[in-house]
Amino acid sequence: MRTISTSVMIQAPPQTIWDLLTDAPAYASWNSTVTKVDGAIAPGARITVHATISPERAFPVRVAELVPGARMVWRGGLPLGFLFRGVRTFTLAPRGDGSVEFTMTEVFSGLFAGLIGRSMPDLQPAFDEFAACLKRRAEA
Repeated sequence: MRTISTSVMIQAPPQTIWDLLTDAPAYASWNSTVTKVDGAIAPGARITVHATISPERAFPVRVAELVPGARMVWRGGLPLGFLFRGVRTFTLAPRGDGSVEFTMTEVFSGLFAGLIGRSMPDLQPAFDEFAACLKRRAEA
């Protein structure tokens, strides 16, 4: 199992951040790690993420959980999830000072996780950039 995570404090209302995270067509306008997101971000929906880290590939995922203003989970991987699965969780945690802690974590698991993981690029810089882009846009 491999886990990648990033976290940032954002000085913006949770709804502002949530609106950015759930507006699929607008991702490329604020997020330098994504060229586009096809589909609508809604419970149970299938979306396709096109990332700059691997421009030749598209990443189909399902919106597995959506708790408005608080938490969203995307799941993707090989058709038989026990072989390889990626689960990305977005969390918003409001703080008493008016800021929000944004956390994005992805856990890769399954029988092929080790093999596939060795061929994957280092995703930490892209995760950190995603969080920085979200912070920049939400605070603007």
